[in-house]
Amino acid sequence: MHITRVPAILYFGTPVVLISTVNEDGSYNLAPMSSVFWLGWRCILGLSATSKTPANMRRSRECVLNLPSVNEVEAVNRLARTTGSDPVPEAKLHRGYRFVRDKFGISGFTPLPSETVGAPRVRECPVQLEATVEAVHGLAEDDAALRGRVVTFETRVQRVHLEQSIVMEGDGNRVDPDKWRPLIMSFQKFYGLAPSQVHDSTLAQIPEHLYRSPDIDRGQAASRMAAD
Repeated sequence: MHITRVPAILYFGTPVVLISTVNEDGSYNLAPMSSVFWLGWRCILGLSATSKTPANMRRSRECVLNLPSVNEVEAVNRLARTTGSDPVPEAKLHRGYRFVRDKFGISGFTPLPSETVGAPRVRECPVQLEATVEAVHGLAEDDAALRGRVVTFETRVQRVHLEQSIVMEGDGNRVDPDKWRPLIMSFQKFYGLAPSQVHDSTLAQIPEHLYRSPDIDRGQAASRMAAD
């Protein structure tokens, strides 16, 4: 039997992403979030409009999307309720956030140079996606009470770095879902995936190369330019 209820949030479960960006003074910011989804090599991110990360992304038009596994959960948790914004935005202040300048230092994560963007990768994360900002959209623009509070970013991935241990044997361009254990956020709590799939998937019968988009070729071109 279903019942009608009014939950305050609807975070049913999405991967945790650590977004690394560059501050105005050249230092690095690192922010955990989980309002994210992918379409091909495009990634959509939802962020508080008053946070440091969206300000950096608007200015630099780039970032790195680092995906931690369940093994990095303690380091991710050390970033909880920290912000790179000084002073701390009022909304975050009410939720117990504090300003931290050195996010890498407090978390224990290690910055690693990227190849096509200025923002650093997180060495410990098994997946590191160098990306550019392609579009920025406001959310709830029709509601005066919500307008300006949340912003969505459309980013385009142009370089993918994968920890070798999660790559599929015999196909170096595919992630093996039986080896990849992403950190999942569900209703503000951390979870991992089951050690094996729960059922065969009809969609998995479609070869992955049929989803290849022109963004992949654009990403390869950016990588070649960075190498020259």
